[in-house]
This record gives sequence, structure tokens and C-alpha cells, in this order.
Amino acid sequence: MKKMKNHKTPAESRIIKTEVVCPNDTNPMGMLQGGRLVEWMDIAAAVCAQTHAEKICVTVSINEVDFNKSAMLGDIITIKATITRAFNTSMEVFAQAFARHVLAGNTNLISEAYFTFVALDGEGKASRIRAIKPTGKNEKEQYTGASHRRVQRIHRKKISC
Repeated sequence: MKKMKNHKTPAESRIIKTEVVCPNDTNPMGMLQGGRLVEWMDIAAAVCAQTHAEKICVTVSINEVDFNKSAMLGDIITIKATITRAFNTSMEVFAQAFARHVLAGNTNLISEAYFTFVALDGEGKASRIRAIKPTGKNEKEQYTGASHRRVQRIHRKKISC
């Protein structure tokens, strides 16, 4: 029987999702609707979380979503999702969305956000997950920052209750 390791690297569950902005995705000005972009980012982040946990995962929280630039009809959207840290049953995933203007050839960062997911067992209860082992400088910074963001998220939740 193959022994399962107790951690994974962020690269082992990194996800890249691609979409094309179609008319149904835009507002009357031909700009990508923010809600549609967040939906795509959430799907990419969920696939990343489920790949890491090897279980069904549900979104618990999305921190501030900033829209840096607009994407337009016909643009190609690339979303990169990477796990930053795994806790006991939850994990944080960082998602960045880029828009490539096909005719102009330029690519812009249009949005980024941190998503928190909880892994579920077969009965829908929170389930333990493996830790991650960051390897590079950026992964280590994200890993450290995840604890701070988690404390802030828990604090905000306590205040709103």
C-alpha cells in the first residue's frame, strides 16, 4: 500500500482557468460584469481547494474583491488559483484574474481575492486536510500572511454576530 504524505506543495494543486468574455457576460457598456468574474474566480479557487483536499470543498468566505481594470467583450480571461495555507479543515486560496485584449495583445491584472474553503466528508461535515509546504519566497510570504488574514476574518465574524 502506498503511504500518503502529510503535506503537499502549492504547485500540486495550482489551477489555471480560462474563459472568453461573451455578450451574456457583459453589461450594456460591453464590460465584463463583476459578479460573473467573481463566479469564475470562485470556481477556479474551489477546484484548487478540492484538488488539494481531495474532497468536496465549499466556499466560506471571500475577502475584499478589488476590480483593478475592466475586461471587455471578446477578452480572454485567465484565472490562476493557488492554495496559500491549509489549516485543520479549512484552507485559503489566492485567485488572480487577468484579461488579455486579443487585438491589442496586452494583458492586465483585473482582480484578485482570497477565498476560504472548508473540506467536507461524505456526510457534509468539516473534514481534516493535509498541510501545505511552501517552497519559494512568495509562497512563504503568502503562507505567513494567511494566518493574519484568518485572524482578521474570525474577528470580523465575531463582531458581526
